[in-house]
Amino acid sequence: QVQLVESGGGLVQAGGSLRLSCAASDLSFSLYAMGWFRQAPGTEREFVAAINYSGGSTYYADSVKGRFTISRHNVKNTVYLQMNSLKPEDTAIYSCAAHWMGASSRAPPRNPVEYNYWGQGTQVTVSS
Repeated sequence: QVQLVESGGGLVQAGGSLRLSCAASDLSFSLYAMGWFRQAPGTEREFVAAINYSGGSTYYADSVKGRFTISRHNVKNTVYLQMNSLKPEDTAIYSCAAHWMGASSRAPPRNPVEYNYWGQGTQVTVSS
């Protein structure tokens, strides 16, 4: 079965850093764009970042641009989210997701309904 498993969440002070990892299994990893989404209590799930299958193009929500970096290591079937200068408003459950791209060179979508597979999420809590 396809599995996406996140790790690296935790409690950190404002201004600190965390690196999230998402390990994928049982899918052709290089044929999928990967995205990170987050959801805080009482809010809708929102786009954070995405990366294409080659790792050559990245995309970010305005709220995290310049602070977060998405990357992937295709041999390891793993995608990462490096989060720096964390703010309390970054507190949320962070989930990784995979979107089928195949041979397409278009940008990955930002709409979560277009993603095929999801991890169960990892909690990130940023204290003030």
